Amino acid sequence: MSPFTGSAARTERWEHLRVDLTEGVATVTLARPDKLNALTFGAYADLRDLLAELSRARSVRALVLAGEGRGFCSGGDVDEIIGATLSMDTAQLLDFNRMTGQTVRAIRECPFPVIAAVHGVAAGAGAVLALAADFRVADPTSRFAFLFTRVGLSGGDMGAAYLLPRVVGLGHATRLLMLGEPVRAPEAERIGLISELTEEGGADEAASALARRLADGPALAYAQTKALLTAELDMPLAASVELDASTQALLMNGEDYAEFHAAFTEKRPPKWQGR
Repeated sequence: MSPFTGSAARTERWEHLRVDLTEGVATVTLARPDKLNALTFGAYADLRDLLAELSRARSVRALVLAGEGRGFCSGGDVDEIIGATLSMDTAQLLDFNRMTGQTVRAIRECPFPVIAAVHGVAAGAGAVLALAADFRVADPTSRFAFLFTRVGLSGGDMGAAYLLPRVVGLGHATRLLMLGEPVRAPEAERIGLISELTEEGGADEAASALARRLADGPALAYAQTKALLTAELDMPLAASVELDASTQALLMNGEDYAEFHAAFTEKRPPKWQGR
C-alpha cells in the first residue's frame, strides 16, 4: 500500500473496532462479544480502511487482531448481512463481496506483520480473517470452520480458495472448504493452520509478545519478506529469484544492514530503525 494519500483526514474513532496503538504495536479488537464478534457491513469496511490508514501512517510495525469475549469471530452476522443480502440486486451483491475481499487483501498487503490471536470460534469470514494473517496464535479452545457451503455458497469466499491450499495443502483445503466441518486446535496445529498453540487463555498474551518481538526487529526487512511471500506465490522461479535479487540490493543500501555490521563488529545488539 502506498504511504501517500490525498486530503483524507486520520480517523479518530472507529465505530466497529477497538484500536490501541502502543510503541509500534497496534491491537485491533473485534468488539461485539454478545454476538461472538459477528461482522457487519460496517465492521468489514472499518477493518479495511483502518489497515489502509495504518499502512500510510508508517507508525505501526506489527498488528494483533483479536476478538473480545468467548470467541474470535463467528463470521458474518446472519441478520445484519445474510438477511440484508437477500434483498440486494446483483450490482449491490458484487460491491459487498468485493469489499470483503478488499479486507482480506488489506491484511495481506499491509507492510507490517499481522497476528491473529484466536480463542474459541473462528468461523466463516472470521476463519478467513485469521487465515489471511501472517501468524495465527491460538489456544486449545480454538476451532476453525469455513462454513460457506453450509449456507449454500461457494467455499471459495474472500480468497479462501487461494489462501487455504497454500497454508494447509490442497487435500486439507478441499475437505475444509467443501464440508465446512470445524477443525479443532490439535488438528489445526497438525496441518499447519496454527502457527503457535498456547495454553488455554494464553493466545492474546502470546500474540502480543510476538508482536512486540516483531516491532522491535528490522521492520523494513519484515515488510519486504511479507511482500515477497505474497508476490511470489504465483511466480515462476526465474522471476522469483530476480525479484529476490532486486529486493536484497535495495535492502543492502539500507541503514539496518549497515547497523547489523556495526553492531556485530562492536559486539552489541543492533538498534533497528526500519530503514
